[in-house]
Amino acid sequence: MAKTMQVSLVAADREVWSGEATVVNCRTLAGEIGIMADHTPVMSVLAAGQVDVRTVDDGHWVAAVDGGFVSVAGNHVRLLCEFAELSHESDFEEAKRLMEERKAALEGQD
Repeated sequence: MAKTMQVSLVAADREVWSGEATVVNCRTLAGEIGIMADHTPVMSVLAAGQVDVRTVDDGHWVAAVDGGFVSVAGNHVRLLCEFAELSHESDFEEAKRLMEERKAALEGQD
């Protein structure tokens, strides 16, 4: 059985997911990082994009994040961001509507 680590994905408004995993893949400003149990301690700026996690029961989930921070220490991976959404929770039409609203708001600030 693969070694495991504790993983927490936390957005500004909620804890998105917490549990045990075997692998976490994410993108930092320095590039892609793959994290497994007993990884060397790391702290880095998380780039906007995708976080990919393999859970202990051979499960898999993907989340979209807007950037933030990733911290690895003591066999615990913490992903902290302002916004995160699990792929199976997302609503494409709602996301599209929100993007258009935010785009219009930004254009209105000029």
